[in-house]
Amino acid sequence: MVAPRRARYPDPMKRTTWLPLVLLVGFTAVSLWLVAPESPLGFLELARRDRWGAQIFLDLVMACSLFLSWLVPDARRHGIVAWPYVVLTLVAGSIGGLAYLVHRGRRRRVIAPA
Repeated sequence: MVAPRRARYPDPMKRTTWLPLVLLVGFTAVSLWLVAPESPLGFLELARRDRWGAQIFLDLVMACSLFLSWLVPDARRHGIVAWPYVVLTLVAGSIGGLAYLVHRGRRRRVIAPA
């Protein structure tokens, strides 16, 4: 009896190692430009004052939580220390997740060149 083949999906990090880096640099630059005149906690004021702000805040919390639920086991599997990216994601949102993707992509390229 032959075991059924498991469908293999290509790892998107093998093809697009540049995309997380471009997003990280661009999004970080825009975020710093927008947050610099305000306090980093200014977003919480918007979330308290406006329903759309509250919805966007909740969406960000859910998206970052889902990302972290993937990041920690993935980092262990790849031998990457996860806590700096967890802290950065909790403090800076998507910037932490993008930084992890850049690290993971660069590490994978160094360990196993294409």
